[in-house]
Amino acid sequence: MQGSGRRYIVAAIIVAALQTAVLGYVIESRASILRSGADALLKTAPVDPRDFLRGDYVVLNYEISSVPVASIMGGVPQDQGKKSLWVRLKAGDGGFWDIVESSFERLPEQPGTVVLHSRPFYSYGANSADHIRIEYGIERYYVPEGQGMALEKARQDGDVSVAIRVATDGTPQIRSLLVDGKPAYDEPLY
Repeated sequence: MQGSGRRYIVAAIIVAALQTAVLGYVIESRASILRSGADALLKTAPVDPRDFLRGDYVVLNYEISSVPVASIMGGVPQDQGKKSLWVRLKAGDGGFWDIVESSFERLPEQPGTVVLHSRPFYSYGANSADHIRIEYGIERYYVPEGQGMALEKARQDGDVSVAIRVATDGTPQIRSLLVDGKPAYDEPLY
């Protein structure tokens, strides 16, 4: 019986160590982007106000989430299925970053630009749509309880923007949520 009890303790320690390692990896991967990623400023776009606030997080929509098909180098693949898009951004008027080009293949780095990699989405192949709707994984921002209503009003007025950092693999992270160009919430850089 004693040997069996020791095995349970050893198994519990191993499980706890694995869970801690996984959690540490998740935190470090996000912190790594915030420490050393490239900066970009995104303008948010309106969202149906019924979907804006859910609990303690804010739903964000970006102008760069609607990618013009005309910007896609090589066009839209004919085959249907799960795809992801690489989107090059460059600073535009007012300091906000806009789509310069996009591709279903990885885009090379260029000075003065950042390349975001979208989340996988289902592509219906080439069709008559002139925009493709994509997500980048930065469509939610958690706020302190009770803070969402002020952000909802500011977002409706078009006063909310988001500063991001982008890793070399195209993964973005929200660095700061800005209202009227001033930081309302900053993420620690660890």
